Amino acid sequence: MKILLKTENLHYDAPSNEVFSKGKNFRILNNISFELFENEILGIAGESGSGKTTLAKLLAGIIFSNNGKLTFNFNNDWSGIKTKPVQILFQNSSEIINPIRKVGELIEEAIRIKFGEKVNSDEMTISSLRLVGLNEDFTERRGFELSGGEQQRVALARIISVEPEILILDEPFSAQDVESQLNFLKLIKKISEEKKITLIIVSHDLNLLKLICNRIMILSKGEIAEIDKTEKIFSAPHSDYTRQLIKASTLEIDNLKITPK
Repeated sequence: MKILLKTENLHYDAPSNEVFSKGKNFRILNNISFELFENEILGIAGESGSGKTTLAKLLAGIIFSNNGKLTFNFNNDWSGIKTKPVQILFQNSSEIINPIRKVGELIEEAIRIKFGEKVNSDEMTISSLRLVGLNEDFTERRGFELSGGEQQRVALARIISVEPEILILDEPFSAQDVESQLNFLKLIKKISEEKKITLIIVSHDLNLLKLICNRIMILSKGEIAEIDKTEKIFSAPHSDYTRQLIKASTLEIDNLKITPK
């Protein structure tokens, strides 16, 4: 199985905002080493403050590690391309949706940045919207006319329109009811399969990750507590911290089936 991404002993220190620690750094991530395989769905779980979002930003190239090595092995040559092969959808997707611009314009803009004028951006825009469950009428909607769920799907359509090799979803299920969470799980599984995009899903809820992920990484206080196949994480967790996270997850999933590929 092809390794698409590999980290070796990544560290990340951030300046402390505490008055009494002025001038000192605060370690958020410590000794992060793992591999991401092509076409897999990797879950990253942990409590608030465990370093999940910081790790996601490191992998997406938004911030950079203080020490360690991050290696990519992409299928395509991304040199000279203005869009990044690793894209991230943050929890508050509304921040990338301009309230006064049309949805079609937002998506077509991303397509033109990636592909230039050599493609049919109108057709690709509609295709991206349909893939996330929205019809072509949404091209004429403006950002302020969208619900929170629609904003999330439009933001997702914009990202997948540039065909990234890795897509990171940061807490994509927050502020959703159970039905919406399950619908979104089905949607991202469909996107992964149809577009051949490798996924990293960051979530505090292990039970949601259990429904879709091939493997799960558990972060605790900026370090990897364990990483293993999903079934092993639940059947034989190595750490007490993982066992506590499993107990803390509240979603009942006994009768739900979203089988990862």
